[in-house]
Amino acid sequence: MSKHNEACCSIPPVINEGYEPKGTYIELNGTRTYVTGPANSDKAILSVYDIFGFFPQTIQGADILAEGYVEKKYEVYMPDFFEGNPAPIEWYPPTDDEKKAKLGKWFEGAVWPKHLPKVQDFLEEAKKHNPNIKSWGIIGYCWGGKMASILAGDEEALFKAAVQTSPAMIDVADAAKVKIPMMLLASEEEAIEYVNKYEESLKVPKHIEVFGDQVHGFMSARANLKDEKAKAQYEKGYILALEFFRDHL
Repeated sequence: MSKHNEACCSIPPVINEGYEPKGTYIELNGTRTYVTGPANSDKAILSVYDIFGFFPQTIQGADILAEGYVEKKYEVYMPDFFEGNPAPIEWYPPTDDEKKAKLGKWFEGAVWPKHLPKVQDFLEEAKKHNPNIKSWGIIGYCWGGKMASILAGDEEALFKAAVQTSPAMIDVADAAKVKIPMMLLASEEEAIEYVNKYEESLKVPKHIEVFGDQVHGFMSARANLKDEKAKAQYEKGYILALEFFRDHL
C-alpha cells in the first residue's frame, strides 16, 4: 500500500507557497467551515485541523483529498473548532517558559471533551448542505488526530474510516476501542513505543507507518513544502490517505 497506485490517485501538483484554496468558507451549525470538492458527492471527509487552524498546507491537503481519487471525488469539510482563535505557530515548539505558559493557557480551551460533542451536530448540518452524503471518513492532524482516534471508538459509528497524522497524545486505551479501519502516519516526534503499542491494540483493518525523518505536523501546518524531501513526504502521506479511504470509505 506504500506504493503509489496510479489507478487510484493522481494528486494535483503541490504548491510550495502562495497556495490559493479551491474551496469556499461557509457557515455550518454556526461554525465557519472550509468546504471543498463536489457538492453532490455521496462520500464526505471531516478534516480536523491541528492547533494552528486554517493553515495553507492543511487547506491544500483538504483540496488534495477532495480531488485526488480518480474514480470518486470526496466533499471535504473542515470546521473552525477554535472559532478564530488558533494557537500562533510561533509558539511551537515551546522552547522557553513564556511559550510554554502561553501554549498551556491556550490549551485550556482546546481540551478534547469540549469539542467532541460538536461533531455529531456538525455532520447533521453538513448533510443538510449536501443531502447526498451517505458515509463519512475522518482525517485528523496532530490535535485533530486525537479527535479522530477517540471518534473512531464512538458507539454511534459516525465514520467508516479514520486517518490520523502526527497524532497528539497517542493512547493505547483509545486503540482498544477503535471500531473502524484506522490509518496512523507518525512523524519522528511521536514516541515509537507508543505507536507500536497503539498498533498492537487495534483489532480492525489498519495501516501504520512512521515517517522517521519528518517533523510533527508534516502533513499540515508545519510542512516545509519548499524542502523537496519534506514535500515528497507530504505528497506520499496524502496518497496513502487517499488509498486508505478508497479501500474503506
